[in-house]
Amino acid sequence: MDPSPPLGLPRSRRIKQGRDFARAKAQGARLAHGCLILNWVPLPAGSPSRLGVITGRRIGHAVVRTRARRLLREAFRLHQPLLLRPVDLVLVARPSIAGKPFAEVAGDYLSALRRAKLYRPAGSGSVMLS
Repeated sequence: MDPSPPLGLPRSRRIKQGRDFARAKAQGARLAHGCLILNWVPLPAGSPSRLGVITGRRIGHAVVRTRARRLLREAFRLHQPLLLRPVDLVLVARPSIAGKPFAEVAGDYLSALRRAKLYRPAGSGSVMLS
């Protein structure tokens, strides 16, 4: 039995350049849901999806902002194989993320992806061969 490939989030899968954040805001689509705002820009087929996270000071002090970034990155990392197409995603944390458990943050993230039609649930039409 082949183990599944690791679902890491290397630097190449992160948006770090200010111009990429600005491009997602200016040219991309936007959707607010729950504790986050989702901005995305489609990428050419074959490109890997990338993630950028923004946490403003309105969320709380540094510990709260860092936890929010970790939760959003982990939600992306776990569900990246189920994205329908490659995209640059920029997630903006809202103040309501403070104190939320991972399950609620991941639920808001998946609901936002479904509303944006970027997410394919695991059981829908995919056939797994063993």
